[in-house]
Amino acid sequence: MEPIVATPGPAVLLWRGLTRRCPMCGSGHVFRRWFHIVERCPRCAFKFERVEGHWIGAIAINTIAAFGLMLLSIVVGAFLTYPDVPFVPVASVAVGIAVLVPVVFLPSSRTLWTAIDLWMTPADPLEFVRAPDRDADPPG
Repeated sequence: MEPIVATPGPAVLLWRGLTRRCPMCGSGHVFRRWFHIVERCPRCAFKFERVEGHWIGAIAINTIAAFGLMLLSIVVGAFLTYPDVPFVPVASVAVGIAVLVPVVFLPSSRTLWTAIDLWMTPADPLEFVRAPDRDADPPG
């Protein structure tokens, strides 16, 4: 397996991130289950959690998407029903968005954040090397 060293361009990175693929090689098998991303890409061995706390960016993207869609639904609902805006239906749609969007968008937000991080800080060849188990006893 030859490690990929050249980071793809921004458009490729972002598209791969939005489609829940490895931003480096485009492999689509990076999630074990809906909420669980693998530690490394099975194809290129790229480590997704580049630094401790890496997923804070994904949480931010997910939150921004949820709040943005909530705001959009409230504005559209108010615009379409003005001057007698029905509070309960408009608020119900916004609450539904607040509950569903973070769950549905979570996997994409993780790979999208990794893609944005790679765009800002290109990959280092060492990020493709599988490190020995840190819990193992040191030799000697």
